[in-house]
Amino acid sequence: MLSEVREFDLNIERVLEHWTVAHALREVIANALDEQALTGTAEPTIVKDAAGAWHIKDAGRGLHYKHLTQNENKEKLAHANRVIGKFGVGLKDAFATFDRHHIEVDIRSPHGDIAIAKAPKHGFTDVPTLHALIRPPSAPAMVGTEVILRGVNDAAMLEAKDFFLRYSGDALLEETSSGAILHHSGKGRQARIYVHGLHVATEPNFLFSYNITALSAPLRRALNRERSNVGRGAYSERVQAILKTCSSTAVADALVNDLKNLDRGGAHDELTWQDVALHACQILNANERVIFVTSENLMSSAALIARAQNDGYRIVVVPHALSSKLPLLKDTRGDPVRNLEEYRREWNESFEFKIVTAEQLTPAEHRVYALTEPIMELAGKKHMRVKAVIISETMRLDPYTDNEAIGVWEEQVGRIVIKRDQLRSVASYAGTLLHELTHAVTGADDVTEEFEQGLTAALGRLAAAALKV
Repeated sequence: MLSEVREFDLNIERVLEHWTVAHALREVIANALDEQALTGTAEPTIVKDAAGAWHIKDAGRGLHYKHLTQNENKEKLAHANRVIGKFGVGLKDAFATFDRHHIEVDIRSPHGDIAIAKAPKHGFTDVPTLHALIRPPSAPAMVGTEVILRGVNDAAMLEAKDFFLRYSGDALLEETSSGAILHHSGKGRQARIYVHGLHVATEPNFLFSYNITALSAPLRRALNRERSNVGRGAYSERVQAILKTCSSTAVADALVNDLKNLDRGGAHDELTWQDVALHACQILNANERVIFVTSENLMSSAALIARAQNDGYRIVVVPHALSSKLPLLKDTRGDPVRNLEEYRREWNESFEFKIVTAEQLTPAEHRVYALTEPIMELAGKKHMRVKAVIISETMRLDPYTDNEAIGVWEEQVGRIVIKRDQLRSVASYAGTLLHELTHAVTGADDVTEEFEQGLTAALGRLAAAALKV
């Protein structure tokens, strides 16, 4: 019988007086979204009819008055990674808020129609509490639950919908096993923290917004009855976990580009987590041709940086504290993270001489090259370790100047290689050849005492020979 009414005591007088109508609407919408997630049914609808009433309807199994008791929902607890609510208190709090703001509530489901009204508490007529008025279903064949609200203005509904990721307009950048990284939309909009799609905190200085789907114990404890204003301490570890498992260039690029502001104190807060910044460098290194440099490198290694740019590399400036750790890392593909030293090493390892034969030399170059033996004799003795002196168009990078070397002593094969442009004059060719002969004699590197002594001795012998004394 449609006229039969039963009163279900919600045991509520006045609670959460700081809640607005939008907070109450949030709970109704959350219930509809949870039902969709649990049943795999159609997207809930939120529409306003011609008379101005708002209808929030899902296509799930239908609300039953038993759902109005405060109790852990075992089904929602079993699927905690998909739903927002767990304890059944949100809807009751919403009813109390609607009542306080004089919002009329009607609920329809195949299990019954429910309205909200104040009534004396059973056995205590002097204590009025909020009751659900349960009637037989007016539409027993309907599917799902429909909540009809009269007296809700459009601004409150807009604010309520904005609590939810799916209605916020925030764009997905990357999904990880711990949650999603989002681009927060709207001019001047601050970054947000969502938990299973529900807004729980705002971060004014975060680069991204985040939707956390794998909750930690501290975060579960922090999700209080209001599910809002959760402190950073509860979710920072989860945000870091999301960032440290991301792999997209879009996210890494944004993080690394923000690094240049770190030394000046203008970077977003995610970059204060060094592990996150290092992971961003690893992703970028794996996905792009980049070289990480410091601001000091820009001045001290300009020639090498220019060469790298000509080779198609993008130069990324990072703070020194971060740069010092990059040589210890591999990127997400297992390759070394590329700084200037790594670039020089890779360049030299991939290098091949472009040998110039005697027949390819110009007549002027050939006249200079023909002086090779006489110059070696002037150095004072035959250099038995030097089996050949050859000419190349290209050379490896000099570790001291970052330019191509003009001469190289290759001890393993016993040859000296000289860059072709040194044949432009006898002086330049002879000087380079004598320099490399000294390496062959001493077996020492540049800027060592042994090499300096060997070069001094060679110059002395050359002067004595020239002066014939």
